[in-house]
Amino acid sequence: MTIKWVQVDPLVMNGEPFCYGSRVTVGQLLEMRAGGYDLVRILTDHPELRRMGVAAAFCYADDHPERYAAFFAPDGTLRGPGLTPEEAGGLPEEYRRPGIVTPAGGPAPG
Repeated sequence: MTIKWVQVDPLVMNGEPFCYGSRVTVGQLLEMRAGGYDLVRILTDHPELRRMGVAAAFCYADDHPERYAAFFAPDGTLRGPGLTPEEAGGLPEEYRRPGIVTPAGGPAPG
């Protein structure tokens, strides 16, 4: 079974995109990140989330910049710490976007 990590359902969370298995929206994750939360703190505060789901939410925001423009810096990167290269290691290639999932400056190790 393939999990769709970010889901949109008009009957759940008023149609806001949210992370699979949780009631945490993509917007809420971006607010946490912009507020300085790193992956460890996000997962500590929301143990129902998974690393893959958090990375997928950041990629979803990148794919929908018009909806999440306030969370992007002028250089096109997402505001906040993101995942470290070590935390992003082992994620599928499509979830290892520099400046979006990991800090700008190069791809995360595979």
